[in-house]
Amino acid sequence: MAGEIAVTRRLMLLTDVGFLVYFSVTGLGLVPAAWAFADYANPLMVAWNWSFLWIDLLASATGLLSLHLLRRGVPEAERLMLVSLVLTSASGLMAVAFWTLRGDFSLAWWIPNLYLLLFPLPAIVRLAGLTRRIYRD
Repeated sequence: MAGEIAVTRRLMLLTDVGFLVYFSVTGLGLVPAAWAFADYANPLMVAWNWSFLWIDLLASATGLLSLHLLRRGVPEAERLMLVSLVLTSASGLMAVAFWTLRGDFSLAWWIPNLYLLLFPLPAIVRLAGLTRRIYRD
């Protein structure tokens, strides 16, 4: 289990910093047109993209704080880690659901959002204590 959490911690750091970089690059208008999602300039799509700012910033803030607290040995840090991972997975799920509804299957956007959806799941199960409940019953 410790190895699983060590991997999750590294992925969280990469992801949480990535959220901050993504919205900084997007806010500065530095996303190259070739990397942009379909209808990138459409005001409705711009609003949809920015609607993720708050969930992603909250995931990033709770994730980075939990990593800091884990390094300091604060036991409650795992609860904050769980919150961050759930928010990250929810963000990925929301994006994948949206792209599915639109029928837009660009790997450039599916791969990162499937990553956001899926990488937290093993740690969520462990941190939520679900494995103990499954094996206990």
